[in-house]
Amino acid sequence: MTSPADAARGLPPLHLAVALDGAGWHPAAWRAEGARPGELFTAGYWAGLVAEAEHGLLDLVTFEDALAVQSVSLRGPDDRTDQVRGRLDAVLIASRVAPLTSRIGLVPTTNVTHTEPFHLAAALATLDHAGHGRAGWRPQISARADDAAHFGRRAAATLTEGDLASPDTISARLAPLFDDAAGVLERVRGLWNGHGSTPPVTVLAHARIPYELAARGGDVVFVTPHSAEDAGAVLTEVATAVTAVARPADRPLKVFADLLVLLDDRPGEAARRKARLDELAGAPLASDAAVFTGTPAELADLLLAWRTVETAGLRIDGFRLRPARLPHDLLAVTRGLVPELQRRSAFRTAYRATGLRGHLGLPGAVGART
Repeated sequence: MTSPADAARGLPPLHLAVALDGAGWHPAAWRAEGARPGELFTAGYWAGLVAEAEHGLLDLVTFEDALAVQSVSLRGPDDRTDQVRGRLDAVLIASRVAPLTSRIGLVPTTNVTHTEPFHLAAALATLDHAGHGRAGWRPQISARADDAAHFGRRAAATLTEGDLASPDTISARLAPLFDDAAGVLERVRGLWNGHGSTPPVTVLAHARIPYELAARGGDVVFVTPHSAEDAGAVLTEVATAVTAVARPADRPLKVFADLLVLLDDRPGEAARRKARLDELAGAPLASDAAVFTGTPAELADLLLAWRTVETAGLRIDGFRLRPARLPHDLLAVTRGLVPELQRRSAFRTAYRATGLRGHLGLPGAVGART
């Protein structure tokens, strides 16, 4: 039988990113041993996490954000008091850690439904300047009524239980917001082109309409397959979107798969840790992305296996890993998974570029070296 490493031999090295949010992506992470919930609203907390990600030679980190506090409902706020609520502004976090790091890409999430393109372009261009070409951007729409109420300029869509049945029904219901987002992306890029700063644009997508948004205005699309077979189906949908919007062949769209990860060196320990966190949360962990529990070596096997899937000329170029518990699962990525992939010649042993476009191999990269 061909091993994942053998099957992936000859492919370009993987891209790796981590998505940082609060105490981790498990809702009970803040209650786990080693968590530092009292520091979530300090610059030092985020600086330490990003420094660790850079130590692991990762391409980029993303920072979550929203106009309103987190909620278990897509339609509005909840009354939970047993989960983390509130975040620091993602652009400000990235700007604060930019002078403290030198190579890793910094990708904040911003709202595009209620934010003026000029303000977005200026803030992200400033971040790119502070980071010497390391800024990126993850635009995000908002359909929540409480978000719209902050501004009073437009009514929010009223989502029903039927609308929430699947990613396709949700995105179809919110199609006008995705159309608006495409216009914002175009205007922001136009403003950047006028000043020479072009941070890569990343889009999280789960269905046809957001895939087309990514194909039209993005450089990287974050997708959420749950198996190798599912990865093939997702790649087919992304390829269809690329064709539908007539994306130029000289602007390839990078595809990163998202995985929510719990990692431990001892076999079985990650699954036991997840069970303990689920018990604290009062419910099993639910996520749009696949949830992986296992050892770094087992995760390396999975990544390399998914990497061999090819559909319509597309492959998974990299992975955005969501650490379930910080800093534990981030450290397991940087000090466990990364060395394992390096041993398999599947990940870089040093940065070869100074800017994010260079890390990702995108057109217009500067500062690259071999």
